[in-house]
Amino acid sequence: MSTLQLSLAIIGGLVLALIVAYNTWTTRRNAPKRALPPDPELDRTGEPALRQEPGFDTGLTTGTPLTPEEFQELDRGREPTAAHVVDPTEALQMPVPAFSLERRPGLDPLIDVIAPLQAEHLVSGDAALAALPPTRRAGSKPFAIEGLNEATQQWETPAPGQRYQSFQAGVQLANRMGALNEIEYSEFVMKAQAFADAINAAPDFPDMLQEVARARELDQFAGDHDAQLAFMLRARQAAWSPGYVQQNAARLGFVAGAMPGRLVLPAGTPGLPPILTLAYDTQAALADDLDQSAIRDVTLSVDVPQVNRTEQPFARLREIAAALCQAMDGVLCDQNGHPLPAMAMDPIATDLELLYDQLDGRELSAGSVLARRLFS
Repeated sequence: MSTLQLSLAIIGGLVLALIVAYNTWTTRRNAPKRALPPDPELDRTGEPALRQEPGFDTGLTTGTPLTPEEFQELDRGREPTAAHVVDPTEALQMPVPAFSLERRPGLDPLIDVIAPLQAEHLVSGDAALAALPPTRRAGSKPFAIEGLNEATQQWETPAPGQRYQSFQAGVQLANRMGALNEIEYSEFVMKAQAFADAINAAPDFPDMLQEVARARELDQFAGDHDAQLAFMLRARQAAWSPGYVQQNAARLGFVAGAMPGRLVLPAGTPGLPPILTLAYDTQAALADDLDQSAIRDVTLSVDVPQVNRTEQPFARLREIAAALCQAMDGVLCDQNGHPLPAMAMDPIATDLELLYDQLDGRELSAGSVLARRLFS
């Protein structure tokens, strides 16, 4: 083999090696980012395990989700500052927030049509339950029947073993499906009348036209003051795997939702709607190989009327979006994928404060029982 042939062979081999190396680098660069392997310093929930220094004090602190600031410190490789432990004596001296009396979670004349049902005699809870209609809706509107408990003198859903001296039937005036119409009102009357006949009660139904008009007015107000904000977090370069998204979101307090591809930031009170929702492609969440499933964007949203104003959902959304964009190399966009500058969020915050004030003035404060029913 001549020197020329040998040189060409060496050059060809080097070119081939460079091509293979380039293809490998490109594949690794474009592969979805994966979740980091489990850290022994983390507990099973993925949150930093609290360290216990040797000593005679046996009091333990309970771990809490990281704030966006602590999350950024952790992402940079620094340990977040330990939570402050409150002494029991100091806790007893702390001011107690004022207790707010919220409307009871039952029929309310503000958003319901209510028809009194006066029974001829006391009715047992078992008899009332047996007479209830099989469905609890009139068209697309929730339908309910309550009884006045003889012992407690409180309106409640009929329960076994109780006795009731009168009843009331109600149907919701409006929800996100629209206003109560004449057909739905007629269905409400039929169901309430059938219940009244079963327990020998005399119903007193409000005027249909007046209630339908009231429903339209309430629906108009709800439509003008309903706000469901959603923003997109889009990957700048490499896509994300579902595990990578879940791991970064978990550090900020998100937990798995009821549906695949849905994470929620729980409210401070158990049982209430989540403060924020983070959602991504359901098919990616159900893929056989989650490490190879690519996600280019996720949606961060808040249902404003469903979340109490004191939770500051929009402010937390902004903080969490900034923390996720920094940690995951993403950019905040609107629903159409157009990047949003930070200054574009300030007018939204101002409009939300005005919206909260208007809901408060109508006794439909965001996060209240009535607001959650109306905006559902």
